[in-house]
Amino acid sequence: MFATYLPGHSPLHRLPAGWKILLVCVLVLAISVTVRQPWHVAPALALAATLYAVGRIPPRAAWEQVRPVLPMLVAILLLQWLVADLDTAVRVVGALLAAIAVAGLVALTTRISDMLDAVTRAAGPLRHVGVSPDRVALVLVLTVRAIPLIARRFRQVGEARKARGLGMSIRALVVPTVLGALQTADQLGDALAARGVDD
Repeated sequence: MFATYLPGHSPLHRLPAGWKILLVCVLVLAISVTVRQPWHVAPALALAATLYAVGRIPPRAAWEQVRPVLPMLVAILLLQWLVADLDTAVRVVGALLAAIAVAGLVALTTRISDMLDAVTRAAGPLRHVGVSPDRVALVLVLTVRAIPLIARRFRQVGEARKARGLGMSIRALVVPTVLGALQTADQLGDALAARGVDD
């Protein structure tokens, strides 16, 4: 999810956040299960495009949901093609693209505060087994925030790789991205600990 909430009055905007989160989970699961052939990618992407039309999302905003992950998807495509075959590569990458697009639609049509409230309410019964609903909501916030940070890091590493003439080296792309993500996680952990979140 790479964009902030876009105000609107579409059916998707009016749908409660809890139902949207549940539906996107069902859709992502359905895409993962049903995309078994390369041609299955087309209906999955058509479904995502239809949902964007129902949500009245501008094409530019829709494009911004998938543009940041395109380099990563290309890398996955090449890797899957190398270790398996082209049909598998197209199927895996197509399913990932459709899932990312559907998940991004939730971010575009739902305020983050509404999502957090829905997650906190849904996790309420977990109090009885010692799980804090507020911490579950915090994990969601951190996840939502981490996705664009990692995507930006991925783009920066890719640009640096090209500037150094490293071509399509997977190692030169993945290793710095992972190390940068771990460093960011350490800094975030220290900041949370300083605020007493781990008490």
